[in-house]
Amino acid sequence: MPKTKLQGIVFGLLMSITMAYGMEVYNVALKSGGLSAMTNRVFGDALLEAAYMWIFVFLFSNLWGNRLGHALAAKLVRPEDNPFVDVVLRSACTVLVMCPTMSAVAAVLFSVLLGGGSWSQLPAYWVGTVLKNFPMALLWNLFAAGPVSRLLFRRLFRRQLAAA
Repeated sequence: MPKTKLQGIVFGLLMSITMAYGMEVYNVALKSGGLSAMTNRVFGDALLEAAYMWIFVFLFSNLWGNRLGHALAAKLVRPEDNPFVDVVLRSACTVLVMCPTMSAVAAVLFSVLLGGGSWSQLPAYWVGTVLKNFPMALLWNLFAAGPVSRLLFRRLFRRQLAAA
């Protein structure tokens, strides 16, 4: 995957945007009456929220999310293991770090600041947000955001990756 600093930044941007948008679609749909009541409006409303949430994802994944996720995965995977297993475990371990982090951001933004909730209830808002979002974050990362981001990355850097 990324071999240079620029490639790492581009891949991080792709992952941040795809993760933020997918999770916002999920959360906006839940707020709008649940997945069974989903309408096309959800996609536009999610785009508005993802327009700034991806910045938090990018910032926190670069500050600690990727490093801690990869460090956790390194305890589970050996260099001689299947590359597919390595990618899956690194993705899962990164979600394990990033979901609680982004759930804290969401709890502060949407439950307290914009939602009018009480700061004293923040731990409950945070735990509820983690429990609601973790299964979707893991599945979205493994089956949508990760594959799409890797595909776009390979297409953007086709020549550089072929030369390496």
